[in-house]
Amino acid sequence: MKAYIFDLDGVLVFTDKYHFKAWKMIADKLGIDFDEEKNNRLRGVSRMESLDIILEGCTKKFSSEEKEDLATQKNEYYKQLLENMTPKDVSDDVRSTLKELKDRGHKLAIGSSSKNTKFILNKVDLMDYFDAISDGTNISRSKPDPEVFEKAAEFLGEEPKNCIVVEDAYAGVDAGKAAGMAVVGIGDAASYDKADYSIKEFNELLE
Repeated sequence: MKAYIFDLDGVLVFTDKYHFKAWKMIADKLGIDFDEEKNNRLRGVSRMESLDIILEGCTKKFSSEEKEDLATQKNEYYKQLLENMTPKDVSDDVRSTLKELKDRGHKLAIGSSSKNTKFILNKVDLMDYFDAISDGTNISRSKPDPEVFEKAAEFLGEEPKNCIVVEDAYAGVDAGKAAGMAVVGIGDAASYDKADYSIKEFNELLE
């Protein structure tokens, strides 16, 4: 494989707790129950789709403008929480593995639905490792649609068959496969039978 395309949340950094807290603030404001089980359904999907999941069962109907406002509020809460992130939020294992992959001549890219990708990469000092970034700012369809990975390959100048995706969510694995790429499952996705490879530790990518 010539290129590796990484999901961000849950693979390189772990921002789940910040997403949960920010969505919980929105849910509490609306008087809606929101727990870890519902939070798990938000993984790998866009902000607006996440909001629709949170609003399930809510008797009040929201206009498109009101939904946009709620999603914007959530993102503001989230970014405030992300201000606490530092380079220490990335493991030595992740940094050393990314460096080794680059030293071996592989191209590296991000394929994330998040619109905060560059903000996070700068906060944790990972930006310089990547040759391309495909994220929520340049796609119109979220995973499991393959667009985010197709764009990453396009930005890298590589054919999909030469790319391997590293994902922790089922929707991300489905997106990688739909893009015609090999997929490595890590975290929750390590047990997903649609992944081509499964790893427990990030440095297993070097094997």
